[in-house]
Amino acid sequence: MEDTYKTIAFPSTEILFKEKNSKFFGYAFPIQSESAIKPIIDRLRKQHPHAVHYCYAYQIGTETIIYRANDDGEPSNTAGTPIYGQIQSFGVTNVLVVIVRSFGGVKLGVGGLISAYKTAAEMTLESSEIIEKTIEIHFEITFDYKNINKVMREIKKKKVEIVSQKLEMSCQIEILTRKKNAEMIFDIFNTMFEVKIKQL
Repeated sequence: MEDTYKTIAFPSTEILFKEKNSKFFGYAFPIQSESAIKPIIDRLRKQHPHAVHYCYAYQIGTETIIYRANDDGEPSNTAGTPIYGQIQSFGVTNVLVVIVRSFGGVKLGVGGLISAYKTAAEMTLESSEIIEKTIEIHFEITFDYKNINKVMREIKKKKVEIVSQKLEMSCQIEILTRKKNAEMIFDIFNTMFEVKIKQL
């Protein structure tokens, strides 16, 4: 079972690709949600006030994929789609790639635009540090304090990471484990007497 995915470690350095006097500035950002996108685009608009197009594509998620390609005024499918094609080609997710175009006075035509945006996106991802991350599953275990020893013993034995814990008369522990171990971990606590477990 696949339980790793590739993403970028941190925002890339700016790359510049030139084609017939047009300048294409490329940026890649690690993102966790769609709400992160607008502030990034707004910041790039301020950074490049004379640019004409701020085209981008993103992909978020590992199980359920959310993605979008935006041409920002370029002819349909000449910018966002080639950028998204490179995200797929590099096999990364939780990433936003933005290509900012400064028009140089010479029209590139549909083929020229597709090629330029693809190249700029490729250069951007090549300059990014791509890392592999593990898909983690979070569980919450609830039980009475009298059962704490047997719960803790299993947590230690299976080397499960504790995210947070509330140990009172009734206890709550949030744990996380690799996706490929999730079913086994769930079964261990689910069959334990007077212990409840649920996926978060």
